[in-house]
Amino acid sequence: MDMATLSKGLDTIWVVLTAAMILLMEGGFALLEAGFVRQKNAVSIIMKVFVDITFGALIFYFFGFGLMYGKDAGGLIGTSGFMLGGDLSHIKLNISHDTFWLFQCAFVIAVISIVSGAVAERIHFRAYILYTIVMTGFIYPLAGHWVWEVDGWLYKLGMIDFAGSAVIHALGGFSALAAAIFIGPRIGKFMPDGKAGIVPPSNLPLASVGAFILWFGWFGFNSGSTLSATNGSIGHIAVTTMLAASAGGAACILFTMFRYQKADPPMVINGSLAGLVGITAGCSFVSDGAAIFIGIVCGIAMVFATEMLERRRIDDPVGAFAVHGISGSLGTLAVGLFAKPELLGAGHAYGLFYGGGWKLLGVQALGLATVSVWGFALTWAAFWLIRKAMPVRVSKDEELIGLDVGIHGVPAYNQEHDFLDLDRLKAEN
Repeated sequence: MDMATLSKGLDTIWVVLTAAMILLMEGGFALLEAGFVRQKNAVSIIMKVFVDITFGALIFYFFGFGLMYGKDAGGLIGTSGFMLGGDLSHIKLNISHDTFWLFQCAFVIAVISIVSGAVAERIHFRAYILYTIVMTGFIYPLAGHWVWEVDGWLYKLGMIDFAGSAVIHALGGFSALAAAIFIGPRIGKFMPDGKAGIVPPSNLPLASVGAFILWFGWFGFNSGSTLSATNGSIGHIAVTTMLAASAGGAACILFTMFRYQKADPPMVINGSLAGLVGITAGCSFVSDGAAIFIGIVCGIAMVFATEMLERRRIDDPVGAFAVHGISGSLGTLAVGLFAKPELLGAGHAYGLFYGGGWKLLGVQALGLATVSVWGFALTWAAFWLIRKAMPVRVSKDEELIGLDVGIHGVPAYNQEHDFLDLDRLKAEN
């Protein structure tokens, strides 16, 4: 076996394995969101995750991948690669197009899962399916084309987003914000005086396990974005990922102890996730110390963002915008400050704090604003159009009884006595 064949085989194994790690994150999303919502809506969370995976993969295969990585038209949109056919000769990687599609498919499924949590407990299932098609087939692919395809207009400007703080998390977070505002808060979430009511999570241990699975999958998310098993930066990427997540969680432990006089478990869970989101753009290009700083800032900013949403009567049950929108934004901008020239390689502008000037920070800000506004506006427009055809929100009765029974016809947790015919048993005994 020659070295070229061996290298291609190793890269293929690496990308497939890391794609599988990212897909496992859907289990993390499912457990995290099911633990954060009330027991009567746990099944609805699982069903939405299945929509993310099934519809998301199919739509990305038929349409999304071609729009994202197909032959470029004006730096705005791809025009080939639908169903992995047509001209894809411009994609020059050491892996097959099939392998590359699988990795990118795992990413698009993660994007729609961000929005899922923000509309938990009140979105209509059929409306969610339609929105999933729009997000995975159009909204995300075009944003990805601008930033990641070599002929995309933001890529040509020099925007750096290694694994998706902007393309995935800021886009998903601002889309989640639009969806949460459009659909409105849950019944009983806000009092007549505007104060937020307490809607306690159903199962924080379950949510914690979900966060740990997401943390594990993030090593595939970030390190896998090298698309090569022999890339020398894999170890550094894994270290910065770990440090940022730990710093985000630790910062939330200390900050909530100071602010609320107790360590707040949901905030701590989301703090670690905020650190992970924040480091995703620059994990390959910033130092260990910068990764810790990014994690701390993202963790604390997430707390303030969560409080801000409640003051504005915006109901986001799992903190999707605070974790993904805010931390994704901060992480994208942090690249413009902390990107080291020796880690970027030749031909790239580098961070302001390393003498690189304002150019990279300006490009990062432009790209962030573009994808954030794109996600928010297109999500709002999508739900406005969907509402013309069907209800976007469940009925009051369905929401009060819970989406598990009201929409899906089955509760998440059943007690044996619920199904026993007591009169029949008494007669038989």
